[in-house]
Amino acid sequence: MKELSGIPCGEVQFTKDGAIHDNAEVDDLVRLLASSGATDLFVIAHGWNNDMDDARRMYQAFFQRVRELLDDRRVAGASERTYAVLALLWPSKRFAEESLIAGGAAGLDEPDSDDALGQQLDRLEELLDDPQASATLDQARQLIPRLDDSPDSRRRFAELVRGLLSPAARDEEDASTTFFELPPDDLMERLGETILPDDLVPVAGDGGGAADMDLTGVPAEPAAAGFADFLRGGPRAAARNLLNFISYYQMKDRAGRVGQGGASEVLRRVRAAQPGLRLHLIGHSFGARLVTALVAGRAGQPAIKVDTLSLLQAAFSHNSFALDWDGSSDGLFRRMVTGGMVSGPVVITCTQNDRAVGVAYPLASRIARQTASWLGDKNDPYGGMGRNGAQHTPEAIDGFLLPAGQDYDLRPGKLHNLNADDFIANHSDICKNEVAFAVLSAVVRA
Repeated sequence: MKELSGIPCGEVQFTKDGAIHDNAEVDDLVRLLASSGATDLFVIAHGWNNDMDDARRMYQAFFQRVRELLDDRRVAGASERTYAVLALLWPSKRFAEESLIAGGAAGLDEPDSDDALGQQLDRLEELLDDPQASATLDQARQLIPRLDDSPDSRRRFAELVRGLLSPAARDEEDASTTFFELPPDDLMERLGETILPDDLVPVAGDGGGAADMDLTGVPAEPAAAGFADFLRGGPRAAARNLLNFISYYQMKDRAGRVGQGGASEVLRRVRAAQPGLRLHLIGHSFGARLVTALVAGRAGQPAIKVDTLSLLQAAFSHNSFALDWDGSSDGLFRRMVTGGMVSGPVVITCTQNDRAVGVAYPLASRIARQTASWLGDKNDPYGGMGRNGAQHTPEAIDGFLLPAGQDYDLRPGKLHNLNADDFIANHSDICKNEVAFAVLSAVVRA
C-alpha cells in the first residue's frame, strides 16, 4: 500500500483520451478504502508537468503539509477523521511562455527565433502524440523561415496547426469559438498585434531575478521573464502566441475528457463501494478544470455529489461558474453551483503573482480583440480563475488566504475567492501550510 506522509494512497492513471489506463488500479483503490477504514477521501489532480514523477513529488509535498497540520491539531475537528488519498495521474504537459518555466528558454537568445518556434512545435508534437499530427507539424516547420516575408506562409502555418485540434471543447469563455471561426489571416494578425505595457496584467514582484526552487522541490517561475516577449508583435510573435494558445486549448480539452470520462467512472465505483465516504476534491492548474468537470459531469448525467472542492491556481475561465456573464450565457460549469453538487464550501486560491494563468487569458483577449484597462484582470471578459477567482458569480465571496491557524468563515454552497498575493509566489507555489490549512478548514465545514 502506498502512502503520502502516512496517509494511505491509491493511484489511478488515465490515457490522453480520458479513459482509465488500468482497471486493476481502481480495484486496488476500492480494497484500500475498505481496509483503511477511511471516513474521508482526498481526490487530487495535478496540473501541467513533464512527467508523473513531478506530479508525485507535488502530491508528497502537499500532503506533508496536511499531515503536519493534522498532527499539530491545527484545524479543530480535522484530526478526528480517518483519511485516504486518490492520486489522479493524467498525461499533461507544461503550458506557458517558455521563459515562465525554470530553464525553459535556456540558450535561446530570441523567443521568436527559428529554433525557439521549432522547439514549441516539438513540444506540441509530444503533447499530441499522433503520427498524422507529426506529419502536419513537419510541414509547419518548413514554413518558419518564411513567416516574416510571406503572407501565404503565415496563412498556411495557421491552417496546419489549428487543423490539428478538435473544436469539440470550444466555448465563448476563452474565445476558442472565435479562434476556430476566424480566417487564418485575421487570426495571425490579431495574435501578432503589439500590446502596450499599460494594457498588460500587472505582476507583483516584476523587476528581474533568476529562477529558483521553492520548498517543495517544484521549479518556480522566474520573477519577471516572459512579459517583454508577450508585449512584442509581428508575424513570429503571432506564431508563438498561436502555439501557446493551441497548447492551452489541447490541455483544457484533455482535462475535461479525463474529468468527465475515466475519473468520473472511478468515483462512481468508489461511491458504490463506500456510499458514506466523504469526498474532497483538490485540483491544481488544469487539474482544477479536471476535478470541476468531474463534479459537473456531462449534461443529463447523474451528478456525483462531493463534500468540498478546492481549486488551487485554476487554469480555466473566471466566468466558468458565472450567471449571465456576457449578457446571454451562463458559465460552462454553472450547473455545478445551481445543482448543489458540492455540499460544502468551494475554495479558490487566486493571485496576480500567477504569471502562467496571467498570460494564457490575455491571448484570448487578443483573439477576441477585447480591450480592458488591464488585460487578464477581473474586468477583462477573458481572465483566469487562478488570477481573479470566480467572477460574475452571485454565490462567490471574496476574501483572503489566511495564515495557518486563523479562522475562516467558509460557508456550504458558497465559492470562496481567497486572494493569495501574500503567500503564493507563482503558479506552482501551492504546497504551503496556508493552502493546506484552507483546504482542511473547508473539510471540517462540509
